[in-house]
Amino acid sequence: MQLRSPSRSAAPRIEELIARRELSAVFQPIVDFDGGAILGYEGLIRGPAGTSLEAPFALFSQALAEGCAIELEQAAARACIEAFARLGYDGKLFLNFSAGALRRLAETPDDTLALLRYRGVDPQRIVIELTEQSTIPDVGAFLSVIAALRTAGAQFALDDYGTANASMNLWVRLQPDVVKIDRFFIHDIACDPLKFEAVRAMQHFASASGARLVAEGIEKEADLIVVRDMGIGCGQGFFFGRPNAQPARTVTDDARDALRAGHIAVFPEATRTLGGASPSGGMASEKMLVHAPALPRHATNNDVLELFNRLPDLHAVAVVERDEPVALINRRSFMDRYALPYHRELFGKRPCLLFANASPVVIEKSMTVEQMAKLLASDDQRYLADGFVITENGKYAGLGTGENLVRAVTEVRIEAARYANPLTFLPGNIPISSHIARLVGNHAGFYACYVDLNHFKPFNDQYGYWQGDEVLKFAAAVLADVCDPMRDFLGHVGGDDFLILFQSDDWRERVLRAIHVFNEGAQRFYAPDDRLAGGIHGEDRRGNPTFFGFVTMAIGCVRVEPDSTDGASLYNSEEIASLAALAKRRAKLEASGFVLIGAQESVALLRGQPEGAVTTN
Repeated sequence: MQLRSPSRSAAPRIEELIARRELSAVFQPIVDFDGGAILGYEGLIRGPAGTSLEAPFALFSQALAEGCAIELEQAAARACIEAFARLGYDGKLFLNFSAGALRRLAETPDDTLALLRYRGVDPQRIVIELTEQSTIPDVGAFLSVIAALRTAGAQFALDDYGTANASMNLWVRLQPDVVKIDRFFIHDIACDPLKFEAVRAMQHFASASGARLVAEGIEKEADLIVVRDMGIGCGQGFFFGRPNAQPARTVTDDARDALRAGHIAVFPEATRTLGGASPSGGMASEKMLVHAPALPRHATNNDVLELFNRLPDLHAVAVVERDEPVALINRRSFMDRYALPYHRELFGKRPCLLFANASPVVIEKSMTVEQMAKLLASDDQRYLADGFVITENGKYAGLGTGENLVRAVTEVRIEAARYANPLTFLPGNIPISSHIARLVGNHAGFYACYVDLNHFKPFNDQYGYWQGDEVLKFAAAVLADVCDPMRDFLGHVGGDDFLILFQSDDWRERVLRAIHVFNEGAQRFYAPDDRLAGGIHGEDRRGNPTFFGFVTMAIGCVRVEPDSTDGASLYNSEEIASLAALAKRRAKLEASGFVLIGAQESVALLRGQPEGAVTTN
């Protein structure tokens, strides 16, 4: 006899769960960063504990299959409002609704008002979130739905902005009171420059539209501090608390300490280079793009001649088929050939492809500057004479010349060097000044440390620029290793000059460790004989024979602190840079390679007192 295992009971129908009131509510706090108060809670629904329908995804998937998703949303809202009323908490209650459920509410205004006032909760404490799964075929017709909710006293929010159907179009047309930034953009924002830029764009638009931003999915202190320092006012996530039937009334000590953290975040955009996924390729393409007409594949040589005669400045013409380039005809070579006897009579009515370059150089408009630079260095230099074709998504966009390519790449690289050093990819002068201004503007105390390499020029002269670049990259790696990327800003001023803006409490230990590690490691860049000799022979700046020791690191530091009397900073960015440079010059004369100019001497120097009037620390 075959034994049968007992069949597992089928999951109850959603309508039964609603009727038996087996739905339970949990709440996740939404925190105001200014002061750390909990301004409200998002109400979330759960099915019967320990069943397959406990998770909200399974619950709503089953409801969708049974055709009662809107009924489940309404029941979930009632369960959340009832549970919130029993808790007796202050603040707002955020409730999730799909577009369909909101339409149902708007169609029955009396029922809507009754729902919002369910269990005595003031409708003005309710914030209705439009969920990301919602599709709104007619946004214009949906405006009356939002108006009905606001008439009832509730506020309106866009949930999970940046994903699915939450778009700029909805933001502009629905004008939400609150926009909740999807967790995708917040998770690891402290180290992801593209997410940072996306959120900053949302922030700019929120400022223009008057909407309040809430950052969802905050799980790490570093992400919280970046979002806080960007100026976003509110957030929620596991860092503040997981969904719970009885959530905390106040934030945890850890969350409060993080919100009150004295250091200013190092924004990830400071380390962004203008290559790769950055807009630099597009910038270069725009600089060199020549808008020029193209000819179809079936055009004749007479058509080419007519076009060149009509447009005397046109250096070439592209031949296209279905808007895609198939060939390029250079003006000079074409006109030289046509000047020969009888060529016009013999070839004028022949296809233009007869004298065309069937494999022209093609540059996609989105090509990065690095890729363009490789083209400049390639063996194929036809584009210098013939020019090349520029496409956008594979379609013909215009023409370019070799001269314009060289100029565009050079200009973009010069501009990029102001933002990021092309050798070390560390932030350049503009991000350095920007971060100093942020520190000063927020009255943050910090240490500005100017880094220089002793005997680097003689080494560079002896071993060449390639080996010199390796030493600079080694120095950058050593300095980056001693910095806390969430507190300390590292920039590359240029050449062998670097600047660190320390907010770490153990900054001195970090500085001394950098000097030690670099001085030990730099010796490996010398030839064995030079290592044994302790350095190299060369010439000083006056051409005199001189022996130079190994390349070593010197770091001069300046203590920067706000004025305790009125909160105004004692310094501006230029003064801080000047004082740090002075400290660096002193450090180069010290055997230890380290000098600190304290706060008192900094003030004295700024006031014009003679150098050394106050003792250096």
